[in-house]
Amino acid sequence: MKFTSAALDGVVIIEPKVFVDERGWFMESFNERCFQEGLSGLGLPVPKAFVQDNQSSSKKGVLRGLHYQLGPHTQGKLVCVTQGAAFDVAVDIRVGSPTFGKWYGVELSAMNKKMLWIPEGFAHGFLALEDDTCFNYKTTNYYNKDSERSLLWNDPALGIEWPAMEGYLISKKDQRAPLLRDADLLHI
Repeated sequence: MKFTSAALDGVVIIEPKVFVDERGWFMESFNERCFQEGLSGLGLPVPKAFVQDNQSSSKKGVLRGLHYQLGPHTQGKLVCVTQGAAFDVAVDIRVGSPTFGKWYGVELSAMNKKMLWIPEGFAHGFLALEDDTCFNYKTTNYYNKDSERSLLWNDPALGIEWPAMEGYLISKKDQRAPLLRDADLLHI
């Protein structure tokens, strides 16, 4: 696996080795030892063990996020797309971080097979670029409803450059999310 640091400290793009022949392809989608060695090789800490796997399927134009959980239930997430494509976004919400309020986005797809590691301290969201986009993610902590928070996806202070579409399909809860300046945040 190839590990590349993103523009936000701690966020990492992971590209698995894909073996292709006349039968199709094979890849190792997760290997704990390689994951830990890859992060350590970039000078990053090894996260807590993954405790939960989640999957969603979205129509083209569905925008989910920007979600996070407060301590002690913060989550690191390892995300990928197994069908379709999504524009995936991480936002640094660690008050005191040099990149606080900055975002990083990357296309994840079944074709490019890239994954994104998003450590604790980041809000996360994605936009489905195709119908039937299947999004998978592993988390380092269990979901906790009382700790769940979100940021408004189009907060001008964040300036996220979401891919243009005819329209976005966004839940009422995500439409009512607070701006960064009004949100409960994580202090480092």
